[in-house]
Amino acid sequence: MSYKTKLKIGEFSQMMQVTVKTLRHYEQKGLLLPDEVDEWTGYRYYSIEQMQKLNTIRDLQRLGFSLDEIKELYDYGSYTPSIRKITEKIRETDEQLKLLLARRRQLLDWRNSRKEIKTMEKFSIQSLPEIIVASHREIIPNYEALGAVCVNKIAPEMQRLGCKCPPPGYCFTIEHNKEYKPTDIDIEYCEQVEELGTDSAIIQFKTLPAIPKALCMKHYGPYDRFYESYLELFKYIDEQGYKIVGQHRTCYVDGPWNQEDEEKWLSILQIPIE
Repeated sequence: MSYKTKLKIGEFSQMMQVTVKTLRHYEQKGLLLPDEVDEWTGYRYYSIEQMQKLNTIRDLQRLGFSLDEIKELYDYGSYTPSIRKITEKIRETDEQLKLLLARRRQLLDWRNSRKEIKTMEKFSIQSLPEIIVASHREIIPNYEALGAVCVNKIAPEMQRLGCKCPPPGYCFTIEHNKEYKPTDIDIEYCEQVEELGTDSAIIQFKTLPAIPKALCMKHYGPYDRFYESYLELFKYIDEQGYKIVGQHRTCYVDGPWNQEDEEKWLSILQIPIE
């Protein structure tokens, strides 16, 4: 008669790298009963064959089968699920995969937005809607001259034409110079209006298409320091692998018209990207 190796529950637990608590749980479920229980000491002994059964249980669990489903298999005398059961589990897995992918997308969006909040106090990514603007294009001697043009020429003409600007107001400039020029700047001033009007010698009306994605950066300070912000902005664009796909805008929020302190002037640089 050959000797049959028996392992105490602690030994079985160590060799199979499973806790005693888990083995007792399997026993309570009727899933993996000890091969032998000493009636005097209550010691539980496991056989070599039960090592393979435990491995099968683990494999089925990894494939998404619950302990109740595995118990049902064993009750029917089978250690292998039917094709129908496997197909059902594939369908369940597909549904779980969809949910996990959706969760991953949401988490990525959340992480990216948190990164932007944390590392991009100056930056944001926005979509710019289609708008109607009143436009004025002129060559000005320098950036400082823009304020005077707005106050003395553009604003009175827009008022004369009866332009209505939706709150909170959106105005920006587009530079048409092909290279940097500190003087004789070919600049177009645009201000959002509610409807198209009749063009005049000073103001032209047009509709600007929507920009699905624009990288926006806050610039604090005088306009002759825009280059500092552009350096930081283009470095960020390069680091993130963005591609510039349109003409940049400079949006004016606070400036000489409402702030005496130049350091409190706020402009927003907007660059279409993809």
